[in-house]
Amino acid sequence: MSTQLNRRQFVAQGTALSAAALSTGAWAQNKITLTYSDIVPENDARTTMLRNTFSALGPDLEFKSHHGGTLYKQGTEPVAIQRGNLDMANIASGDVQNQVPQLSLLMVPYLIRDVAHLRKLWASDVGAELNKLLDEKMGLRILANPYIGTRHLGLRTTKKIMKPADLAGIKLRMPPGEVWQFVGTAMGANPTPLPFPEVYTALQTGAIDAQDNALPAVKNMKFYEVSKQISLTGHLVAANHFVISSKKWAAMSADQQRRVQAAANKVEDDITNMALKEEAELVAFFKKEGLDVYTPDLPAFRSQVLAQYAKSKYAAGWVPGMMERINKL
Repeated sequence: MSTQLNRRQFVAQGTALSAAALSTGAWAQNKITLTYSDIVPENDARTTMLRNTFSALGPDLEFKSHHGGTLYKQGTEPVAIQRGNLDMANIASGDVQNQVPQLSLLMVPYLIRDVAHLRKLWASDVGAELNKLLDEKMGLRILANPYIGTRHLGLRTTKKIMKPADLAGIKLRMPPGEVWQFVGTAMGANPTPLPFPEVYTALQTGAIDAQDNALPAVKNMKFYEVSKQISLTGHLVAANHFVISSKKWAAMSADQQRRVQAAANKVEDDITNMALKEEAELVAFFKKEGLDVYTPDLPAFRSQVLAQYAKSKYAAGWVPGMMERINKL
């Protein structure tokens, strides 16, 4: 597939609907169901944003969403899409690493600096190349990349985590998947795979000592209720990939594609803006809740993590020179 147009340019083209598309007969003949799955809970604000936006696509596009990992467990959604059992999902780069190892580069902690850098990445040739690879190798098309916050360490223990050595022996929950486990290893911890909906209970019972998530997720999932501290490691600028089956995309008319892309753009903007607003307020909130919130030795973490990745097997799967291109953006 050739490099696709910038998705916001795509939406801007041909915004007017034809009279034929508006007719009742046209809607009925070309009605498409979009089945969607993610791990975000039903009562999360992101779920509400998503449903409110995609429920207004029009009578020819029916959006059916499933949340909290009730339809597919975390990390299994891409394969479900490939098998034709699912149309859309909210996934992480690590979920497709086995089939598209080039995307594991985006899992390298401290590579993406901030939201502005993230946006430049996906608007650049680098973003277009990665999207093309995902399309060609897995039949998945990235519609949007909503920022969900920068990931930090939250712990149920009281020992301060100031440098990587302090994580020795700490059972750090990471999402299922080998590439996610290596994030924990590179940080210096003992990574433990666990689905997102199970993290609260695992912290409560001591099955894990820590989790790494963005501050909005820590509040939304109430992890702070079973934690004593947050070390602001800022190791990953977290952005999920809002993907759709390439086959389902191709089955839609140009107008349907425009409406779906416009909805994805709106969800991306809404979730990103919410995350930025919450992050600006949450340190004070967690301190008020009694948690010790502090900044560790970030150069020590950055140095160790990047050194671990440079000598890892993952580096061999990256597109040569792509890390340098991302750094220059």
